[in-house]
Amino acid sequence: MSEPEEIIVDVSGMTCTSCEPSVVKALESVPGVRRASASFGDSIARVTADGAVAPKAVVAALENAGYGGTVRVRASQPAAADRTGAGDYDLVVLGGGSAGFAAAIKVAESGGRVALINAGTLGGTCVNVGCIPSKALIRAAEANHRRRHHPFNGIPSGNGAVDWSAVRDQKDALVAGLRQAKYRDVLAAYPSVTLFEERGTVASDGSVRLASGIVVKGKGLVVTTGSSPKVPPIPGLEDAGYLTSTTLMELEALPDSLIVIGASIIAMELGQAYFRLGVKVSVMTRRSAVLPHEDLAIGQALTGYAREEGMEIITGVSYQRVDRDGRYTVHFTRDGQTQAVSAEQLLIATGRQPNTSGFGLEEAGVELGPGGEIVVDDHLRTGNSAIYAAGDVTGEPMYVYVAAYAGSLAADNVMGPQKTYDLSALPKVTFTDPSVAAVGLSEAEAREQGYNVITSTLPLEYVPRSQAAHDTRGFVKLVADGATRRILGAHILASEAGEMIMEPTLAIKFGLTIEDITSTFHPYLTLSEGIKLAAQTFDKDVAQLSCCAA
Repeated sequence: MSEPEEIIVDVSGMTCTSCEPSVVKALESVPGVRRASASFGDSIARVTADGAVAPKAVVAALENAGYGGTVRVRASQPAAADRTGAGDYDLVVLGGGSAGFAAAIKVAESGGRVALINAGTLGGTCVNVGCIPSKALIRAAEANHRRRHHPFNGIPSGNGAVDWSAVRDQKDALVAGLRQAKYRDVLAAYPSVTLFEERGTVASDGSVRLASGIVVKGKGLVVTTGSSPKVPPIPGLEDAGYLTSTTLMELEALPDSLIVIGASIIAMELGQAYFRLGVKVSVMTRRSAVLPHEDLAIGQALTGYAREEGMEIITGVSYQRVDRDGRYTVHFTRDGQTQAVSAEQLLIATGRQPNTSGFGLEEAGVELGPGGEIVVDDHLRTGNSAIYAAGDVTGEPMYVYVAAYAGSLAADNVMGPQKTYDLSALPKVTFTDPSVAAVGLSEAEAREQGYNVITSTLPLEYVPRSQAAHDTRGFVKLVADGATRRILGAHILASEAGEMIMEPTLAIKFGLTIEDITSTFHPYLTLSEGIKLAAQTFDKDVAQLSCCAA
């Protein structure tokens, strides 16, 4: 039999991820093709075939299935025996997202050989269906909102319909460009990393058997298989169908109305974005306010601001069932009353769950937690000493920068002395408007840990930058230790809270005090000045201070 080749094909005509199976089926019908994979996001297909397969046969198969194709690369692959066996690699990584790439690069930078295994779209959640596309849409929605609603006298407001296709296409182009630049092009810079684009099953010795039968093994394995949308068990939901955060952003047209079940980060970010693009949005939650994992005052305030803007926020609900008869109807009880809300589309945004099923993890001695997450110790080692895990697959917190940090740390721990996984100064941001940012301990957490807690809360009406922008929504809350005056936590609701959170983060990381902040220059008419003013509020009435007063 001839030596296998990998053929990369640029595929046109795929409109969504549901096209991928059709492309794979068409390609695998070509005589001599051993296996194929397709990626709507990358607009490519990869084919492993006998050397005798002609490019025109591959293209013809795609055209017969309704797609277009151009063969980009043909490359001979080493025989399976050359890629098999213990000791072939210094590190094996299962999962090709941010954590997986960070782990692979960490070892490759020191000259080590890495096997990177990834069956889905390269790049994981953040670049493909998470941070990048959602924030692009959020900014587009904000631009649409600002042209119609702003607080400045004498500045005319605009109007007009949103061109959703143009908005979506620009978002998709950004995603495709970053996926290429930050993942495929990065791989090309590390020739010691071998990418296997197929599914793998973990064995107890830390080796991974690929779908093709190849077995790869290294000094250690890092599992970075990420997460996927979590769906609550509401009667009728599976039969009715629903959108996830991924499929919502792929819609061919904007719906006239949208129900959002859930009220945490994803629910509020996308709910507000689609509302600002012209969709009637109803957000539903069992809780008393949105963002239930944040400081209660933040959730209550953001609930009020969303309602003032025109969003429907339905709190304290108990879900009964979901029906679909052309439109979706969610039946629920609230305050003892049976009610219902209907819309053209339904988004389930109740969080994400780790991808741990189907990899043989439990059989390999890897313990899973109650949410399906991989249980790890302070060094990211699992119950099997040959296997580490990093990123969303280990559960909360699911942030891309945490995944990258964890992937790098896990790789370090496979290769050398053990380092501790430390999230004590972890900033987090919710990109609503006003946005939310927090770091460190909440007031309740600080009290539970035995601190002599003192707090200060500064309404943004006392921040000159907010006054000048005619947007004084929100506040800055600082938590400190009354004994040492060290900053323990910060909780911010502001138009650009994410741009303000790094100063408190550094204060917590390096043990800075209230006085360290108040004695440091802060530029006038910046939102970051609000951090200094909040620190001054521990001891002074800022309403009695002149501008820039120390």
